[in-house]
Amino acid sequence: MTNIVDYLLIGNTRLHWAFNKNSSYEFCHTLVNDSLPKNIDLKKLIWASVGKYPTNNLLIKNQVTLKDINLKNMPHSLGIDRALVCFAALNMFKKNLSKNLLIVDLGTTVSITKINNQGNILGGQLFPGFTTQLKSMEQSTKNLVFPSKIFIPNNKFELSTMNSMLTGVYNSITGAIKKSFDSAKDVLILCGGDANLIGNSLKKEIKNFILEPNLVMYGMIFLDKKIDYS
Repeated sequence: MTNIVDYLLIGNTRLHWAFNKNSSYEFCHTLVNDSLPKNIDLKKLIWASVGKYPTNNLLIKNQVTLKDINLKNMPHSLGIDRALVCFAALNMFKKNLSKNLLIVDLGTTVSITKINNQGNILGGQLFPGFTTQLKSMEQSTKNLVFPSKIFIPNNKFELSTMNSMLTGVYNSITGAIKKSFDSAKDVLILCGGDANLIGNSLKKEIKNFILEPNLVMYGMIFLDKKIDYS
């Protein structure tokens, strides 16, 4: 796989891409119904999938699965995206392994995964992501409507219904992060599609954390280059 330079992670709602550009990488994210980016060679594409996107045109031999990733104490049921972010975090931030790594992947589902300073997966948490929570309120109630614009309101308590929804979802996610994070023992890492949205507001409350939205794609890149943590 070492000569293959493009990477794809199939998510639940989006396709995540990494392209090799002059020894560096460019990332983009497309909706599952969008046309594929131009100049994609499907025969030279490393891919992994957590979503339901059709993979008939992708080569099975280029698929990344759990058996390709060497992590300690890894459950057989762990999602490939969670395994990849753990693998990437250990390779990118192992200089900080005097502390645990608390990796928060802010996507359709939020996953919080903790790895100790020996590289063992300790476990994690899963709950609905930012837009998933908003969609659930719209679908499950009569008068709540999905907001026309996604942002983090400034106030803890809002008068408008839309702002109240946004604030409530933000607080539910950041509350789980803050309850899980111990600054004395952990290094906090935020990644995923909503990492910038959450991270830019969370930095007012937590001063020191690592923001790396494309961590899962770096996991695929490191794996292809046969960088390994053990």
